[in-house]
Amino acid sequence: MSLGELIFPRACAGCGAPGEVLCEHCREHLRHPPYLVARPRLLGAPVYALGSYSDIRRRIIIGMKERGNRPVREYVGAVFAAGLAHLSARGDIPREYTLVPAPTRPRSARARGGDPVSAVCHAAAQHQRVGVCAALSMGQSTADQSELNAQDRWANLQGRVRVHAPIARAPALLADDVITTGATLAALAEAVRRAGGHPVGAVVLAAVAPPRDPAEPGPRPGPRVG
Repeated sequence: MSLGELIFPRACAGCGAPGEVLCEHCREHLRHPPYLVARPRLLGAPVYALGSYSDIRRRIIIGMKERGNRPVREYVGAVFAAGLAHLSARGDIPREYTLVPAPTRPRSARARGGDPVSAVCHAAAQHQRVGVCAALSMGQSTADQSELNAQDRWANLQGRVRVHAPIARAPALLADDVITTGATLAALAEAVRRAGGHPVGAVVLAAVAPPRDPAEPGPRPGPRVG
């Protein structure tokens, strides 16, 4: 055990249980097949969620984004990799693609010790051996989406997503932590198209709205963070 762990004991990012980055119970909670997410305004490509925005997923997302929990990003990357393998095996996504992570506002990325979604994509890529193209960025004046209502979320991102690096020629699969209205992913997809890319879909760790299948387990989602 490191000195840091003696001073600040390690606790599960999902439930707070002592001793592990992510306990067995929370790991089991994350083992869920991806499902198709329905939204009123589509981004022209399917969106798949790896689970509902449960309390466990919410705490994990808060931990890796707001509380500097970098180790848990590796675990989330493994969850993403498993979901990607599942989608590929089902034929829902191409066998060859490039992950394009949703960008974090520059100020937020600095405060969080880097871009957490990009870190998750790179961790997933180590398992799936796919490329990661972190070519998108948000303008400095972009407001925090979590503080806006549904209509304002769409307006907030108009013209704010920038492409600062060449988009890979392989089909682009967008990645984000949470989908609420779909505004962020729609703006990202449009930016990728403008840059000559081909977005074939998106994958998120959690969906705030209930899944299409009412039998899908998990509690109703709480407030979105980030």
